[in-house]
Amino acid sequence: MADESSTKLIQIVPKGGEKKDGFNLVTERVVSVNLEAKQLEVELLAYDGKTVLLDVAEEALEDLKKIKAGDGATIRVVEEGGKRVATSFRIRAKDPNAARADAMLMDLKDPHWLNRKYAAEVLGEIKDPRAVDPLVEALTDEVGDVRQRAYDSLIKLGGVSAASLIPLLVSEEDDIRQSATEILRKIGKPAVEPLATALTDADDRLKTRILKVLDRMGYKPKTKSDAKAELPRLT
Repeated sequence: MADESSTKLIQIVPKGGEKKDGFNLVTERVVSVNLEAKQLEVELLAYDGKTVLLDVAEEALEDLKKIKAGDGATIRVVEEGGKRVATSFRIRAKDPNAARADAMLMDLKDPHWLNRKYAAEVLGEIKDPRAVDPLVEALTDEVGDVRQRAYDSLIKLGGVSAASLIPLLVSEEDDIRQSATEILRKIGKPAVEPLATALTDADDRLKTRILKVLDRMGYKPKTKSDAKAELPRLT
């Protein structure tokens, strides 16, 4: 049975009313699953085994069927009518970094820019390849601090970021085009092979941009005729 006093351990109702946007709850262990009652009991991380009982929204019932007692989970929780309601959740991987990445990937879409900023920064430290496309998307975030953290994290992720950044070299937005160019240059050598590979199917406009980036990095194809077939060689 859930410890009712544990509900006070999660601050989801700030002054002024309910926190409708919700928050991510990370648990190491699901205690019980009740499909009939549409409820989920989970152990609270770092609170000495205390548990909290969550109602489950209709849109999350299919996911509820996949979770079993003993699983870890990252759960999106909102406050509705005085109840805590799970609106979505993922079974957590055993790797703690992967679990943390799951939570940060969810936070990267959070309405609150401070959460997005923190998530964009942490994803660079975790270095989970799944973060590449969400971080590339965050380069267009309305908040400058979020864009900057995404920029820095894509550099930290290194060569795995390159393939998703290359199409941005021909973006209609000057800032996006410039950011993609700078990130690829700062990634350096690990970005060379993806750039060279992209030459094969690139149209003339993108090919020109790629060759320009490679040139600025100090790499040049041996000749124009074999640019498609050969990886750029350091000159």
